[in-house]
Amino acid sequence: MNVFPAIDLYGGKAVRLYKGDYNQMTVYNEYPLQVADAFKNAGATHIHLVDLEGAKTGVPANTSVIRDICVIFNGFVEVGGGIRNMDTVKEYIDTGVDRVILGTAAVTDTEFLKAAIAQYGSKVAVGVDLKDGYVAIKGWTEVSEKSADQFFGEMSELGVDCIICTDISKDGAMQGTNRMLYKQLSESFKVKLVASGGVSSIEDVKALAEMNVYGAIIGKAYYTGAIDLKEAIEVAK
Repeated sequence: MNVFPAIDLYGGKAVRLYKGDYNQMTVYNEYPLQVADAFKNAGATHIHLVDLEGAKTGVPANTSVIRDICVIFNGFVEVGGGIRNMDTVKEYIDTGVDRVILGTAAVTDTEFLKAAIAQYGSKVAVGVDLKDGYVAIKGWTEVSEKSADQFFGEMSELGVDCIICTDISKDGAMQGTNRMLYKQLSESFKVKLVASGGVSSIEDVKALAEMNVYGAIIGKAYYTGAIDLKEAIEVAK
């Protein structure tokens, strides 16, 4: 299993939101490049970046920082947040990003998703945020009528290679991840599943690795010291 330590970007800084609430934001580091360097030194080979301003407005706002992270990290970089047209996809991939994550656009604009997959294949992933088993969009501000199973089924049919799945109720809450959800999804669908939201202990990492999920995102637990990244990477192997 791949471990994806995460940097959420807002105003060029590394921040975290509590349960997706923009009014409950903590700035962890004003210099995200330092964070990326620390990930690299801990042995991380993959990194997960989110442009929170992009997620909210649909317009990427941290592109230059992301470009610099690609250079300093020199590993696998995936980016999500506000990627809603082909120009943005191209810009990120030209910047050196290995995989872009379509969130809101994957739910609301199937034609765009199809075009992106047709052109970039496995360089395009889908990020889905779940609230009480239903798909949430627009930076978690709206909940659609689509269930998790329905959404995963549709994405599989479209040829989506990788799905990053976040349980909003667990995100940033440090109460453990939704192991039942990821077990059910990993057994039901043949996509690369990345678990996100509430991975807050080495036990969570161990449990997910045993399910053979493709990846796990570690966010707040790293910043608070609840998970030692080097240990998590070892356990995931």
